[in-house]
Amino acid sequence: MSSIIKETQSIKEAVSFINVIDVSKFSRLISRIIQKLHLKGERTFSEEEEQKLQTALSLDKQALSLVLETAAFILEQAVYHNVKPASLQQQLETIHLNPDKAGVFSQAWASAGQELVDRLKHNIFAPKKLEYVGWQLNLQMAQSSQARLKSPSTVLQLGLRSEDSEVQENVFVEFKHQELLEFYNKLEVIQGQLDSLT
Repeated sequence: MSSIIKETQSIKEAVSFINVIDVSKFSRLISRIIQKLHLKGERTFSEEEEQKLQTALSLDKQALSLVLETAAFILEQAVYHNVKPASLQQQLETIHLNPDKAGVFSQAWASAGQELVDRLKHNIFAPKKLEYVGWQLNLQMAQSSQARLKSPSTVLQLGLRSEDSEVQENVFVEFKHQELLEFYNKLEVIQGQLDSLT
């Protein structure tokens, strides 16, 4: 069987973070992710829980985010390819995940995988399709409280259309520089995951 998880740069980084997490904490983390994975519109952990996790796992926000996204991705790949637990463990060890952490994935998949597959089968996917992307750069040069101010921002316009509708819905999203960078990095992760499927 070919590998379901390619060892991309972000996977390598995530693996290095995962390998240093205490195995019992990691087991609870994976258990929570597998319970919530079928709820696409919902976060696995609240903002407050993520802050506690950062402390408990000794990870910064970006590292924790990468660990959570990668763990969810691995489980999604297991669902998509309907892989056996032993094969999942072997493939995770191939990407240099420690055997104890690979075992956590394998055990979680063995005990809850079929239930997750069944839940995902019942989800109705009626996504909106992206029809148009526009953008505008804004630069605020002054404010009543500050004479000299240089505050750039970008407004993205996303034109969305439901499969059952001819009307385009426009969504406007404003980003400051750092927010746009974080959004771009998320898109890079998504692109990497899509590339690994082809």
